[in-house]
Amino acid sequence: MIEIAKMPKLAKINLNQYHRYLGSVLVVGVAIITSSCTPKEAADAQSQEKNRPTAVNVGVSKTETLTPSPTYTGTTEPIRTVSMRSQVEGQLLGLNVDVGDEVKQGQIVAQLDDSILRTQLNAAEAELAALKSEVARSNSQVSNARALVESARLALTQAQADSQRQQSLLREGAIAFSTAQQTQTEARTAAQRLRAAQQTVTTEQQAVAAAQGRVIAQQAVVTQEQKRRSYTRLIAPISGIVLQRLQEPGDLIQPGNEVLQIADFSRIQVRVEVSDKQLGNISTGQSVSVKLDAFPQETLSGQVTRIYPAADATARLVPIEVVIPNSNGIGSGLLARVSFISSNQESVVVPQSALAGGQKESNTGTVFIVTQEAESKAKVVARPVTLGDRADGKVEVLSGLKVGERYVTASSKPLKNGETVNLSILSEKPAPKG
Repeated sequence: MIEIAKMPKLAKINLNQYHRYLGSVLVVGVAIITSSCTPKEAADAQSQEKNRPTAVNVGVSKTETLTPSPTYTGTTEPIRTVSMRSQVEGQLLGLNVDVGDEVKQGQIVAQLDDSILRTQLNAAEAELAALKSEVARSNSQVSNARALVESARLALTQAQADSQRQQSLLREGAIAFSTAQQTQTEARTAAQRLRAAQQTVTTEQQAVAAAQGRVIAQQAVVTQEQKRRSYTRLIAPISGIVLQRLQEPGDLIQPGNEVLQIADFSRIQVRVEVSDKQLGNISTGQSVSVKLDAFPQETLSGQVTRIYPAADATARLVPIEVVIPNSNGIGSGLLARVSFISSNQESVVVPQSALAGGQKESNTGTVFIVTQEAESKAKVVARPVTLGDRADGKVEVLSGLKVGERYVTASSKPLKNGETVNLSILSEKPAPKG
């Protein structure tokens, strides 16, 4: 017999191509045999070809996701960035950090000239001390006024006693009327002195309250000046890495001028835009897989932390925020590829060519199972299966085929139940047991 042409390289052929190639080779081979032999030899060759086991390609059933999750691209960013700005005017005396330096929360990173603010604080503190002295003087005057009240009360008591005694003597005729009247006048005068002294106490107490109010107000001024002076020290509000250094020592800083940018890289966020059609498959807290072009060998696990409520009115894309831990020193501005991990369970998936008769629409079908391990004596058994979703030339098998079973993915001609077959060199080997 004439040797059949060699097969194409395995790297350039898939299962469906192999199926078509195998059939064409058989046809060409028969034609060559028929045309180059005598009629008797050709008939014998055709009989031998007819009795030869059907060549098949065999696969091992395994689970996979029928439709892979789409991949979205985004850019890495720190979880938060803080802009450090001056709140007061002053010359920048020192800047203790540079771009790339790590800073801790509460660390002093810059110092402004505080001489003017220190002078203002000293003046406010001096005024506060003067007001406190005024309060002390007012309190002393209140004490003096209260002493006068006590003295006037004692004088009134004595005058009232003298008046009552003189009235008794007047009734007995022991003294003249004018003498008794004089003691009554003295009692009334003592009462007036007491009321005047009490009024003085009230007035002095009001003066104390007013002075204390001025002290409180001045204390607020002092506190404000102390706080303004504290602004001359720029203190890192978070722990992170210095992203930008925008001023240099000697610069005159105005209120609101940006001096540094500090970024928190403890976690990394990636913002991607997802079609509104895919939005129903994404939820907050969902796991994601992230790959960075800068680290192609690593796959990072993250989580959806925010789904923005508004989509782009033109493109209908919704921003999704993903956060991943940063234990590898990932920086900002890196290209990230995000895949949302679906909650759908994997199932047994086979190529469409494995279905006998090429059933394309029905939810049931037939696959041929290889029942014997020996390659030269392998047989196939037709088995009905229940089918599910289809995509990209593959079909989901819901029942009838177990993981690890060997099945025919393609054959040179239609198969029959129990037929002996010849396994091609493209056939998958079963996984070793144990």
